[in-house]
Amino acid sequence: MDKWSGMAGEIPVLTEDLQTNTQTLQNMIGTNPDVVLRRLIIRDVAKEATMIYIEGLVDKREIHEQILMPLMKPGANNTEGNIENKQVKQWLITEAIPVSTVQPVQRVEECMQAIFAGNTVLLVQGIAEAFVIGTSNWETRPVEEPITEALIRGPREGFVESIRKNTAIIRRKIKDPNLVFLPYKVGRRSQKDLYVVYIKEIANQALVDEVKSRIERIDIDAVEESGYVEQLIEENYLSPFPQTQNTERPDRVVQALLEGRVAILLDGTPFVLLAPVTFPMLMSSPEDYYERWIPGSLIRLLRYIAVFLSLFLPALYISFISYNHGMIPTKLAISISASREGVPFPSIVEAFIMEVTVEILREAGIRLPKPVGQAIGIVGALVIGQAAVEAGIVSPITVIVVSLTAISSFSFPQYSAAIAIRIARFGMMIAASFLGLFGVILLSIFLIAHLVKLKSFGVSYLAPFAPIYLHDWKDGLIRLPFFTLRKRTRITKPKDSTRR
Repeated sequence: MDKWSGMAGEIPVLTEDLQTNTQTLQNMIGTNPDVVLRRLIIRDVAKEATMIYIEGLVDKREIHEQILMPLMKPGANNTEGNIENKQVKQWLITEAIPVSTVQPVQRVEECMQAIFAGNTVLLVQGIAEAFVIGTSNWETRPVEEPITEALIRGPREGFVESIRKNTAIIRRKIKDPNLVFLPYKVGRRSQKDLYVVYIKEIANQALVDEVKSRIERIDIDAVEESGYVEQLIEENYLSPFPQTQNTERPDRVVQALLEGRVAILLDGTPFVLLAPVTFPMLMSSPEDYYERWIPGSLIRLLRYIAVFLSLFLPALYISFISYNHGMIPTKLAISISASREGVPFPSIVEAFIMEVTVEILREAGIRLPKPVGQAIGIVGALVIGQAAVEAGIVSPITVIVVSLTAISSFSFPQYSAAIAIRIARFGMMIAASFLGLFGVILLSIFLIAHLVKLKSFGVSYLAPFAPIYLHDWKDGLIRLPFFTLRKRTRITKPKDSTRR
């Protein structure tokens, strides 16, 4: 993962000669216009020095007031000229530079990483080390409500692109010394900060070791978003179902950590990954616990009904219309037949036309600016649906079926899980067009078999239903009152199984 690790033999080391060190770093950074090399004289010890940083990544006011002023102003540190050469290093760290982080480093690659991370590197004549001064500061988005996970009740804050802000948000919510942030650098060229987060006394060590092992195996030029990490550490790349859970919501991450799961934070993205994940986890929302247990349970059940409709409704419609007419009540069959009079296409073509249209409208609504996107989604669906019926391309019943399917698909708490169901829905429709209800049942068996076999970091995707963890059914399809949930989930095999 470390870009420089494979080049240790080719990178020069720091020496006591300032010119050599400066030239070495300059050669490695290149002549980029945003790289600043500032030469100065440290008056109190009469030594030449060079300061290197990247403009735009640092706090220039802090550099001016906390580094340049104390070092260049004679007598600013009351040394009275009695500092010997060998004491300069300690004097710089403890007295001369009033910045919270001043770290001496010996290797050139450490200097390069520090500069690109927004720190300032100070080279001093006669010292075979460099001083990394923490001056990083760049514009970041303020903490706002998550866009992809809207909520009615709960904290109105979401993660941002700054990993430091995100770790602070989690720290503020879990004031436990056992909360661990394991640092990593990912991307040979991007060198992005990544943290593996877990609670030491709760998370199973085998799970933590597995996550660490997969993170350490990542070998790629750049990791732009946590989606890269997700795809590089998943177990089955052929499955449409997500094998880690991504979220912008800190409360969801906190709940997961307290259940013994592991979070993965990447700098530059507000999406945090949670592992392991099961299908019931994707169907739950932190809001289930903010409401009383009866409404919370009913809302969760409603989501499962929505999943069923989103997955099967168009396929059942095609089956009943094309093959299994006998299963429709006579009056309803006559009504549907009358509404389809004049429609030139079979039901599968009708359903495909409308489903593809809805998917295009949904995608267009996401990509367009928010106010325009909402208008396009609503107006497009109404106008196109009405026009298609009036033109005799599709029947009104098809529009009703596709509309109900689309609305049901919006009930998913997780966008990535909804995509998987949308993909499976098209498979169900094709199966229904060839074999009717028999095809739908056959593909359903294949789908369940796939989900039973699928694992996320060693945990079965359909747990606690397959394999059966009866204890976890209290917080599965429904959520029972809190006093019955004294034990943590057994799916993640936590060290401490009791909630306190």
